[in-house]
Amino acid sequence: MENWTRVGATAAVGLATAIGLRRYFRGGVCRSDTRMDGKTVVITGCNTGIGKETVIDLARRGARVAMACRDMERARAAAEDVKKQVSNADLVIYKCDLASLASVRECAAEIDAKEERIDVLLNNAGVMMCPQTKTEDGFEMQIGTNHYGHFLFTNLLLDKIKKSAPSRIVTVSSLAHERGKMDLEDIHFERRPYGREEAYKQSKLANILFTRELGKRLEGTGVTTYALHPGVVDTELGRHIQDKLVSMGLGLLLYPLYALVYFFMKTSKDGAQTNIYCCVAEDCADETGLYYSDCAKKEPRQQAKDDDVAKRLWEMSATAVKL
Repeated sequence: MENWTRVGATAAVGLATAIGLRRYFRGGVCRSDTRMDGKTVVITGCNTGIGKETVIDLARRGARVAMACRDMERARAAAEDVKKQVSNADLVIYKCDLASLASVRECAAEIDAKEERIDVLLNNAGVMMCPQTKTEDGFEMQIGTNHYGHFLFTNLLLDKIKKSAPSRIVTVSSLAHERGKMDLEDIHFERRPYGREEAYKQSKLANILFTRELGKRLEGTGVTTYALHPGVVDTELGRHIQDKLVSMGLGLLLYPLYALVYFFMKTSKDGAQTNIYCCVAEDCADETGLYYSDCAKKEPRQQAKDDDVAKRLWEMSATAVKL
C-alpha cells in the first residue's frame, strides 16, 4: 500500500510539473479587452496558423478584417471557418502574393480603392528555411517574401494608414534575428554559398530593422510600428524543415522528434497573442519602432539596433521594388 501511495504521489508531482511547464511554454497572453468596432485591419498570410487565429480574435472585437492571401481557395475556406466561430465576422478577401511585386501592387491598389480606412496593418505572412529559389522579380525567396514584399505593401498603403491615425503597423519577425546578419553587398546569396537558415535569419533581422526605420520616418504622424517574435509555434511554416529531414533520409525521426518538440511549442492560438497585443493593447499605443515577445517589450540583438544599416536597407529596398 505504501509503495502505491509513493507511486501515486510521484505521478501526481510529475503531472503537475508537466502541466506547469506546458503553461510556461505557452508564453504571454494578451489581456487587453480593447474593442475594434468601426476599425479595419489588413492581415497578410492569414488562412492558417497564427494569422488565422489573429483574424478570429480581431473579428470578435468587432474589427473589419481584410485577409490578404496568396491562395484564394484556402483563404475562402479559412474565412468560412472563422464565420462559423464568429457569426457576425466582417471579413473580406484580397489576393496578395508577396513573392510577386506585381501582385503586391495590385492588391494594395484594390485595398486602397475599396477600404475607407486602415487602422492596423499586420505583416504576418512569411516563408521559413525554404530551398534556394527566387521570387518572380529575381529576389532570394525569403528576403523577397518576408521583407521586400511587405516593404512595398506597407509603403503603398501608407497614405491611407496615416489618414486613419492613430494607427499601427505590426510586422512578425522572429527570435532567429539574434543570429542574423545583414549582408547588404550580397543580400540574395549570389556570391556566397546559400544557406536556408542564414537566409531566414537575415530576413527576420530585416523585419526589425524595417520596423525601426519606419518608426523614425513616421514620427509625429500618429502611426506607430511594432516588430515581434510570436514564439516557437506549431504551424505550417516549418514544413520545409520536415522536407529537409525527409530528403536526408531522416524521415523516421520526424515522429519522435515532433512528439518531443511539441511539448515546448506554442499552439497557433498561443502564438497569436503577441500579434494581437501589438494590434490592440493600449499600454503600447505610444511606443514605436520596438520589438516584442510574449506580449511585452524585449531588447533585440545589437545588429537589430543599427540605425545606419536600417537606413541603408530602406534605401536599397526602395530601389529594388521601384518605390
